[in-house]
Amino acid sequence: MNSSPNAVEVHGISKRYGHQLAVDNLSFEVRRGEIFSMLGPNGAGKTTTIRMILDIIKPDSGTIEVLGGRFTEATKQRIGYLPEERGLYKGVRLVELLTYLGTLKGMSTADAARRASQLLDEVGLGDNKKSKVSELSRGMSQKVQFVATIIHDPDLIIIDEPFAGLDPVNTELLKSMIYKLKAQGKTIVMSIHEMHQVEEMADRLLMINHGQRVLYGSVDEVRQQYAENAVVVSGQGEWQKLPGVRSVKSDEAGRSVTLMLDEHTTPDDIMQALAVSPNYKVRSFALAVPSLNDIFIRVAGGNGSSNHREAPEAASR
Repeated sequence: MNSSPNAVEVHGISKRYGHQLAVDNLSFEVRRGEIFSMLGPNGAGKTTTIRMILDIIKPDSGTIEVLGGRFTEATKQRIGYLPEERGLYKGVRLVELLTYLGTLKGMSTADAARRASQLLDEVGLGDNKKSKVSELSRGMSQKVQFVATIIHDPDLIIIDEPFAGLDPVNTELLKSMIYKLKAQGKTIVMSIHEMHQVEEMADRLLMINHGQRVLYGSVDEVRQQYAENAVVVSGQGEWQKLPGVRSVKSDEAGRSVTLMLDEHTTPDDIMQALAVSPNYKVRSFALAVPSLNDIFIRVAGGNGSSNHREAPEAASR
């Protein structure tokens, strides 16, 4: 067993298609047992990066290690991949299809059939085991694709837009299965556009723009990096009269206010002022940090390669 703490190590990879530089000197690591999210606008280089990790295409320069070494046929058997462009054999019954796909990953026919039946039960398709793929709804087909991805019990699972086409109930079902896989020590890499899902699920994230790394670190670290000099408070008091507060903005529901501070005032200064003043009653106090959606729009909407800020752990590498 390899002792490296990382399931994937990417060092300075670049890939060019003709005159277009799709990936530009990109480096990052995916730790074993974490949920790692890859973000970026369309055309940013995410899919090219995933294909290089999977050895579908080769980088022009740089190196990639997967599950402790260079990519081999043995490595391939330890990976489950759910691409964005999905496809299943339409005229085949589910349990037969999944059993066949399991044998392609080195499973015995009996083990693959047993695992297929178990996973179909788990995703709520136990009554459809003998149905053909052509008879399934889009959401049902999506769940079958996920089952096909994990049927061989892979160590590394790479999934591209896993919740596309799913209703809220089935989205929660797939999320619970992903959490279960993580609890088993599996490593999950998700390429995803739903920022609220990233905030909820991901341990760490990578955002690519114009083929370059523009955000990298834990969700909290990234949000802290983009925090404004402001605090969010709820309670009672004349907030505008606090020294150092340059403007006050109420939320839509009127339950809290955001105090925008001048450049000479810190959140600690405001906290101390509130603590010693009898004129304010504070119920909650927190730093004002933007959502990942706000950060994504800010970074992807501007020149991501020149004005980005990375989380401290990324900047130190």
